[in-house]
Amino acid sequence: MRKTARHLALAAAGLLALSSLTACANDAATTASSGSKGDGKGTKVKIMVGGLDKVIYLPAMLTQRLGYFDAEGLDVELLSEPAGVQAETALVSGQVQGAVGFYDHTLDLQVKGKHVESVVQFSHAPGEVEIVSNKAAGDITSPKDFKGKKLGVTGLGSSTDFLTKYLAVKNGVKVSEFTPVAVGAGPTFISALEKGAIDGGMTTDPTVATILDKKAGHILLDMRTPEGSQEALGGPYPSSSLYMQTDWVNAHKDTVQKLVNAFVKTLKWMSTHSAHEIASKMPADYSQGNKIVYASAIESTLPMFTDDGVMPTNGPETVEKVLKAFNPAVQNADVDLDKTYTTEFVEKATG
Repeated sequence: MRKTARHLALAAAGLLALSSLTACANDAATTASSGSKGDGKGTKVKIMVGGLDKVIYLPAMLTQRLGYFDAEGLDVELLSEPAGVQAETALVSGQVQGAVGFYDHTLDLQVKGKHVESVVQFSHAPGEVEIVSNKAAGDITSPKDFKGKKLGVTGLGSSTDFLTKYLAVKNGVKVSEFTPVAVGAGPTFISALEKGAIDGGMTTDPTVATILDKKAGHILLDMRTPEGSQEALGGPYPSSSLYMQTDWVNAHKDTVQKLVNAFVKTLKWMSTHSAHEIASKMPADYSQGNKIVYASAIESTLPMFTDDGVMPTNGPETVEKVLKAFNPAVQNADVDLDKTYTTEFVEKATG
């Protein structure tokens, strides 16, 4: 019996060393799991963000900068990918425990047999802008003119891709009649626009503010406000959120509650502070050398955020309608919206 126990201990130590050397996600998951049972100081959680410097995902870094993760006894590591679809992939593959990205991925994944759910909703509007290059301005005056055009998205299969396809189909343009081009955000998007690699595209702040400041393009559709979302999409569009695999949520409720507590505190803080005050809390390099433009980008995007983390009424239905318009897999599926999000943790955080 002792020999068996000793062999098991050695094997476990070897596995732990290997996972530490390779920075394996399972190591992070194990750390978070063991910590969540007692929920002592330093519970480890990895969260992948679909672009940490994007204003639409600002609550992730701001929560860390305000010290709210630490206050909840969490050791949160924020990682970044240029597009939300890559954050989704990291979550499903087990590299991270959470993803900060668009809620619509929870529906898309459900029809693929993957069960994930939003645990706190940052927004009730997409925060996205369809922007057109100056050169193409005369040719694209509405989504009806998307036919034959090259349109930038952060990544194929991303939420910018989803929304672009919806706007096209809604306005009589088939998804096969235009070309989506994965150009990321920030400098890569701006360069593609300036060089004519794309005629226009969907992006967020601070990319939008930078393009306008450089006079490299103009806004065709603005979905940074609930009103803009209503006009373009027909209702509230819950976008930025923290979503996690349902099984992990159910097994680590104490840890999830602490994450949600921290994010709700941040959303409330954002609702009572100015764009300049918010900008001052963010990493210096996020402003890309222009603090005025960066603060302006935050101010333009602030209306998209909720102040309580609650899923907006009829929001999931709007998202389902958008996806069904162009996505055959969703069109032919019976999506259980109740399983794509939970209000359990937000209710406790705001109660």
